Amino acid sequence: MAGILPHDLNPNQLEAASYAGGPLLITAGAGSGKTKTLTSRLLYLLSEGVPGSQIVAITFTNKAAEEMKRRANSVIPADKKGDGLPFIGTFHSFGARIMRKEARNFGRTGAFSIFDENDAVKLVKKILKDGDFDKVRYPFGLVRKSISRAKDELSGELGDDRLEFIYGRYEAELKRQNAFDFDDLIEKPARLFESFPEVLSDYQNRFRYFLVDEYQDINTAQYRLVKLLSDKERNLSVVGDDHQSIYSFRSADFRNFLNFERDFPDAKVVVLDQNYRSTKNIVSASSAVISNNKNQRPKTLWTENETGDPIKIYGFDSPEGEAEWVAENIRPDGNSAVLYRTNAQSRPIEQALVFNGIPYFVYGGLKFYDRKEIKDIVSALRYAVNPSDEVSKERLLKEFKKTKVKPVLGALPEMAESLSPVEFIGYLLKETDYFTTLRSDKNYEERMENIGELISFAESFKSVAELVERVSLLESTDQPRQNGSNAGAVPVRLMTIHMAKGLEFDNVFLVGASESILPHERSIFKEDDLEEERRLMYVAMTRAKKKLFISFFRNASRFLYEIPPELVVFDNTGFGDEDTIYLD
Repeated sequence: MAGILPHDLNPNQLEAASYAGGPLLITAGAGSGKTKTLTSRLLYLLSEGVPGSQIVAITFTNKAAEEMKRRANSVIPADKKGDGLPFIGTFHSFGARIMRKEARNFGRTGAFSIFDENDAVKLVKKILKDGDFDKVRYPFGLVRKSISRAKDELSGELGDDRLEFIYGRYEAELKRQNAFDFDDLIEKPARLFESFPEVLSDYQNRFRYFLVDEYQDINTAQYRLVKLLSDKERNLSVVGDDHQSIYSFRSADFRNFLNFERDFPDAKVVVLDQNYRSTKNIVSASSAVISNNKNQRPKTLWTENETGDPIKIYGFDSPEGEAEWVAENIRPDGNSAVLYRTNAQSRPIEQALVFNGIPYFVYGGLKFYDRKEIKDIVSALRYAVNPSDEVSKERLLKEFKKTKVKPVLGALPEMAESLSPVEFIGYLLKETDYFTTLRSDKNYEERMENIGELISFAESFKSVAELVERVSLLESTDQPRQNGSNAGAVPVRLMTIHMAKGLEFDNVFLVGASESILPHERSIFKEDDLEEERRLMYVAMTRAKKKLFISFFRNASRFLYEIPPELVVFDNTGFGDEDTIYLD
């Protein structure tokens, strides 16, 4: 055992990694080495003579799976590789492997296609078009999301007769085209095992050990799939952190994690509570915030790291003031990141970075002015100022409803002269019925927030021409040339908190920690939603290794008052003060 397990495991990690057998729950705090521990458990099972072919290790990212594969392959003796290698991959890749053998049970062949999200949306659009459905009541984005959620929750019901009909047509079309969508790769195996005990028994005998990472993020279908397969041997090892469960919008249900001991009363529970990532102040501050949640598995994180700087909190009277402060103080050194609750918040940050010559990129997303809805509206603004702009005209006719936009094309230049930028955008959206078109998009709420941010920005301009000029300047300089003081600079990373999960940075700037943003205004009236917002705050804080800066504008988030005052340095001189705030 000693020769195959890492030598630097702490006692709790070693206890989890070398557990003999049976159900095992590893509840791991932020930065406590949970993936390392799960990988070590895989290596331990192999060292104990468990054939690799009997082990299934499930991760949530291909990157984590590849690293686990590399380490497993490096320690399996050549004479043991004939026993087969463990399955190491994502839920979907595991489901796809099962369905290649079992597709006949669903009227497909093993050569089936896997429809990605774009394919699935196109299929829904075709069904809605052929059936002449009301586009307002049944926008394709909402229909697609309803079908996906029904599969994730293994309900098979959508609560509406017309939606049920669409769902049936959708499934029939997939079958006719010998295809499955991504949700099917989990839902169909789970339903197969529930309906055919003899098929389930075959797989239970084939796979005897299951290891699941990020267990707090699994949905109902994933939970049922793992539970069914592991029920016989009961060798299920899961690792997760309910404090970092932030994906309910993807149907994740962290109660599967909280209820593990209900499913397995004899489960071994190991707590990984030593944080290796952050300073003592960051660990203490984030722990204090998350302790206010009622629905959780309490744990007290600790660290041997240095005390570090206090958490620095800054208040401003506008997002522009906040963004300018970030640009003045952040360093493009590869160790800093700007985190925010919603994508729309990136607009002032991007603008400030551009005008300060700081290179950046939006991690896992598009820059603000590259987002579809923003490009659509900006094309109208440009055409209104310059009717000879054929590129903008072409986009208007392509992206807006032609029956709505053609009648107003000729009026746009005149409206740009007589209306303010905000009034002009309002006129455009109303006359083209743009919101109805947008409502079909599954990211409708996010796109609406982006439009709201553009309108907020437009309020500071007297004319449409001035707004267009500013936007054009931003777009033409959004990749600052690296010379002089920023030569060789590493772009600053901008991302939502959701995208930041699993990452870490020396310095974190958490912006927009304002009431109605974090927590989001849609979440403040329901306790479960508010607690997930607090978990988002916790995830954001625990991304920081050395320094954590939190800023807000107007009204401070309630979560800021949950940080012990002795851990904080607060500066509110950004209110009503045009001078830049400098860090000490």
